Amino acid sequence: MPELLEVRFKGNRKAFFTWDNTTPIGLGDPVVVEVDRGVDFGHVSATGETAAKKCGAGCNGCALTQPKDPTGKVLRVASPDDTRTSAELRRAEEDVRQKVMEKIRSHNLPMKASDTEWQWDRKKLTIYFTAETRVDFRGLVRDLATLFRTRIELRQIGARDGAKRLDGGGRCGRQYCCSSWLPELRPVSLSLAKDQRLSLNPSQISGGCGRLLCCLRYEHDFYVTSRKRFPKEGKEIRTSKGAEKVLAVDIFRERVLLKSEDGTTRTVMLTDLKQEIQAAGGVIEPEKPVTAPSALATFDEGDEPITTEAAVDAVTPRPKGPRRRRRGRRRNRRNRPGQSPDSGGSPPAGPESPGGE
Repeated sequence: MPELLEVRFKGNRKAFFTWDNTTPIGLGDPVVVEVDRGVDFGHVSATGETAAKKCGAGCNGCALTQPKDPTGKVLRVASPDDTRTSAELRRAEEDVRQKVMEKIRSHNLPMKASDTEWQWDRKKLTIYFTAETRVDFRGLVRDLATLFRTRIELRQIGARDGAKRLDGGGRCGRQYCCSSWLPELRPVSLSLAKDQRLSLNPSQISGGCGRLLCCLRYEHDFYVTSRKRFPKEGKEIRTSKGAEKVLAVDIFRERVLLKSEDGTTRTVMLTDLKQEIQAAGGVIEPEKPVTAPSALATFDEGDEPITTEAAVDAVTPRPKGPRRRRRGRRRNRRNRPGQSPDSGGSPPAGPESPGGE
């Protein structure tokens, strides 16, 4: 039975292939694989059962019984000459990107070439670019095909995908999560920063790609679950000392800041506060167990830049109610008995009206 292999290429691009040979292949081994209209060069990143699990885990959480179809076959283990040819292509790709940028400027197109990638047999050149709007690059493709004399593929990517391909170090001092271990890029919104009481300063919650940090999502479930054990901020509660207002909560030290009616404030441990509420005749809701964060995942909130105005707008409560009620009143007027739908709210024409008969 053919063995399933996961093979990675430049820029953390990966695909799945089958290996029919009985010769064992290990992790990190260079291989030459069969692709559309040619062959390519990559390194094995997963084999056997591990590769099957990765192949079955899609962005929509599809079942392992419905794996993706392998792209092709692994033709052979790469030789030293194959590895040397691949290294030469990688070194030449920066010069290729510079030439592509010159062509883009000559065509006056609103796009930026982020990266270029030669197929190992030089039968295809893939150009990854970013753009704010839709770009008509048909003329550019013709010029590039004439210049490089190969098949040209232009692929538009987002800011996060660009950072994933180029790689780098985050503010934590480690390699980008999207480039090292994150399997999929999922949405991250500003509400996650608000729930964790983080600063909404774009420079503090944005990553190297200019979008929200991947790690904003990692502990979000824990924060939301932990806050349910505390009274809501701004709520008035009755304790053994009378009516007090909750000013703030500290989920890490299990403390609550209270303000009494005479303006004095005090800090109380959560367990002591619950005892005071019970002593005052209040009812304490049963605690829900705090679970560990769910499976780590991220992000893409879109291509809009993160600005202070966008951050404030994202967490500002939207007005609700009036527009829906006005729409309902207009609908009721249109459906009022004896009134034509096209009358625009005017009473029906009678004998004394100019339109009456």
